[in-house]
Amino acid sequence: MHRKIVRHRIINTLLLVALFILGWLSFGPLPHHQQPVVTVGVVSLSKEDQKIWQQVIKTAKDKYHVTVKLKNFTDYNQPNKALANGDLDLNSFQHYAFLDAWNKANHGTLTPVGRTYIAPIRLYSKKYHKLSQLPDGATIVVPNDASNESRALFVLKNAGLIKLKAGKKLVSVADISSNPHHYKIKEVAAEQTARLLSSADASVVNNTYAVPAHLTSKQTIYTEPLNHDTVQWVNVLVARKGNANDKAVKAVVKAYQTKKTEQLYHKLYGNTQLPAWNRKF
Repeated sequence: MHRKIVRHRIINTLLLVALFILGWLSFGPLPHHQQPVVTVGVVSLSKEDQKIWQQVIKTAKDKYHVTVKLKNFTDYNQPNKALANGDLDLNSFQHYAFLDAWNKANHGTLTPVGRTYIAPIRLYSKKYHKLSQLPDGATIVVPNDASNESRALFVLKNAGLIKLKAGKKLVSVADISSNPHHYKIKEVAAEQTARLLSSADASVVNNTYAVPAHLTSKQTIYTEPLNHDTVQWVNVLVARKGNANDKAVKAVVKAYQTKKTEQLYHKLYGNTQLPAWNRKF
């Protein structure tokens, strides 16, 4: 009798262990080879951006059991095509304005699924230290490509230097409705904006060219604000319309938009590149 009781106890124990293992396999994390993989297209990541993504990849894996793989591109023309063709699940390199323009030009339906950051651009001067010092008739340099010129003109508008026609997201010098101080707006290639600071009175310079030109707060006379005019320059994670609600895609967005990522931005970029998912515009 004693042996039968012991045998039953052993069998019951083994059954409980088997049920526990089956339950863990059903509800616990999937084995690594079964975890969903999300491929994200990026463009020429800086060392700082690489650290941001290392954190995102770790969070996605540890918390959401999603494997994130990065695919690097060397120019801005490729990642949207690759996403639309299904070679990527997400991309992360563009702001709303760029995405809108691409969708219109290519009859695309790529969809923003989460904000990442905004890098405010600045009006620089080597001659003056304040906006109020700009004289009447001052020459102000802006980039001449449609997207960057529009952004630069909104900077001048928000600085109170000019007024623009209402109701347009993308503007050009033709949309300046008021220029009471008769500023001369000089349109040049974006890569020339920093170089011309030695001869112009002021210049709106993209961060892409301001950093290598060693422009700092010492030459800054105005910084792009975060408001309804500038929300279109917020960078976003982008998916195909058909998989925008995919659980793995949403997991990557959540893994990006964390307190740890926010802290990394402040540590690595200071006020030059700001997390945008937690801000009101």
